[in-house]
Amino acid sequence: MQVVLREGENFESLLRRFKSAVEHNGIIKDYKRHQAFMSRAERARAKAKRAERRLMRRMRRAA
Repeated sequence: MQVVLREGENFESLLRRFKSAVEHNGIIKDYKRHQAFMSRAERARAKAKRAERRLMRRMRRAA
């Protein structure tokens, strides 16, 4: 990610623009996702668990 200093711009506003651009591009989210290694089986279990939670939430709302 690169942010160019505008003429007459102070450091605080430059930093604010940089942070918003990083957040907008999802860089932090991607970084956190890649911090810990997950095996294929672990990913599958996590995916199944998320799907089960989602299903239970939908069932509770419908009832």
